[in-house]
Amino acid sequence: MSSQNLESSPSLYHLFDPEVLADPYPLYHKLRSQTPVHWDPFLHSWVVTRYADVIRVLHHFSAKRTPTPEQLTSKGLSAMNPIAQVMVRQMLFLDAPDHTRLRTLASAAFTPATVERLRSHIQDIVDGLLARVVPAGKMDVIADLAGPMPAIVTAEMLGVPSADHQQLRIWSTDFAEMLGNFQHNPDRLPRVLRSVEEMSQYFCSAIRERSSRPGSGLIQAMMDAEVEGERLTEEEIVANLIVTMVGGQETTTNLIGNGVLSLIRNRTELDRMRLDSSCLASGVEELLRYESPSQHTARIAPADIEMGGQEIRSGQAVIAVMAAANRDPERFPNPDRLDVTRSDNRHLAFGWAAHFCFGAALARLEGQIAFSTILRRLPNLALQESQSLTWRHNLGLRGLNRLNVVFGSA
Repeated sequence: MSSQNLESSPSLYHLFDPEVLADPYPLYHKLRSQTPVHWDPFLHSWVVTRYADVIRVLHHFSAKRTPTPEQLTSKGLSAMNPIAQVMVRQMLFLDAPDHTRLRTLASAAFTPATVERLRSHIQDIVDGLLARVVPAGKMDVIADLAGPMPAIVTAEMLGVPSADHQQLRIWSTDFAEMLGNFQHNPDRLPRVLRSVEEMSQYFCSAIRERSSRPGSGLIQAMMDAEVEGERLTEEEIVANLIVTMVGGQETTTNLIGNGVLSLIRNRTELDRMRLDSSCLASGVEELLRYESPSQHTARIAPADIEMGGQEIRSGQAVIAVMAAANRDPERFPNPDRLDVTRSDNRHLAFGWAAHFCFGAALARLEGQIAFSTILRRLPNLALQESQSLTWRHNLGLRGLNRLNVVFGSA
């Protein structure tokens, strides 16, 4: 594709440009104001960017967009079948009634009480990680806190050894790259295949162990979950443990990393959150809206539908850009301004309707604990000088590769 083609028509393909990826919001503004519903010939998809339209897509369009192993084989892509066999069983890619059945069963295991029991664990984890870096007066927010914290929490939640958190993080990163990008990357396929195989073996082994020695955690809860005589199969448990593990880590890592950067760039809001604990919950919601960890998702049109003056045909792909909707001025006053006291803030960072993020409550809790502790223990927080910020090459799951900061002593 020539640069002239890219410049002549706004396209999400621009995100492959590192400068646009570093600040995609001018592109989203252009798309939303000029062509809010448009066919992107580079991505072979419709792209929807207004808040009301994104909600309509998330609410009414089909999530069943993952090709089956049979479909991949017919296209000469049978090497990807092991991945497809997992993804076609994940709630993220299912519609009712299959999605309803899985969600109901998994919800019986993943209750608010389960999340709340992790509160003290999360605080201890954050305190322990920060204790290692406070004496130095500097840290890489991603490597030292935002990455390991949700990985350790995920291990606690699953009921596997917390010592396995580094391996969980590696698997999560591999799988997330595939989830977050528009195009299949054949160079990464062997690594993703290996990660899927290793994750599947890991969770199958954990299930077998709990069959003979029941324990605690989400794995055991999913094994025990029963609603009206229905239970999850082992394949369904494994597939949804994988997507829960990946989603929980990626969302929280990016929330913390993106949030710390946003607050440093907006000192007034940082001070407001630091000095007024009543701003903590609304501040986390605003950081989710302002720099959404999950930027977009895909759906399939269930029928011929008119939207924004365009005719979307049944079966066509539609990319709903939640990050663009979260800065729609028709929904959010002064959308490009970070306001940690914003009250009317029903953002779309966790999605909408039936596929609303399964781990949203946990991500919110982790974010609130992380930010309250950072703001309390790390005064005079600032970016390390001569730092070049680089964003991960994951177009849908937005996050930094590293974020080096300095701070004073409390």
